[in-house]
Amino acid sequence: MPRTEITVLLVDDHSLVRHGFRRMLEDEPGMKVVGEASDGFEAVESAIALRPQVIVMDFALPSMNGAVATRRILTDVPTARVLMLSMHSEPDYVRTCLDAGARGYLLKNAMDLELVEAVRKIAAGDQVLDPRLGRLGGSNEPTTSLSTRELEVLQLIVHGKSNKEIAVVLGLSVNTISVHRANIMQTLQIHNTAALVVYAIRTGLVSIT
Repeated sequence: MPRTEITVLLVDDHSLVRHGFRRMLEDEPGMKVVGEASDGFEAVESAIALRPQVIVMDFALPSMNGAVATRRILTDVPTARVLMLSMHSEPDYVRTCLDAGARGYLLKNAMDLELVEAVRKIAAGDQVLDPRLGRLGGSNEPTTSLSTRELEVLQLIVHGKSNKEIAVVLGLSVNTISVHRANIMQTLQIHNTAALVVYAIRTGLVSIT
């Protein structure tokens, strides 16, 4: 039987990386790159418009990291399968992405990145974890209890945006952003912005691109 064509969306903020991945995938029979995106917001829009089978997603994206983008995409395109690429091997980062719904996690700095094989496995419904990752274990930290919107707000807080600036970016009122900020701090039991930023980066809740 002929192999069903696998449609892929590439998400990375570096055009050269996307070009390299496109060449790598399209050299393989039965794979078609249907689109590219350079940030999280564009990734969400492209996924909804193109409905690819597999999304190869960089974690460290501007404005909205790959984990938050994955959450938003799977809300609208639940059949999509996300393969996360990241420079981070820390368990907290991996858990954040898997909790968001990613079906795979590969270390982007690996010289022998098995992207084609991983895409095929993800498309077939398998989970793919980089063998270089250690045991994930459990976590007592309340990292996954934030809503997608709260994670978007947190990302912008880490980028140094004021409540007013965040409100403009997300199209919400300043009061709504203030409520989100308060809820984030209450949920994470953190009571100042500096500590919040450190925690968010350390646990992989946000990217610092």
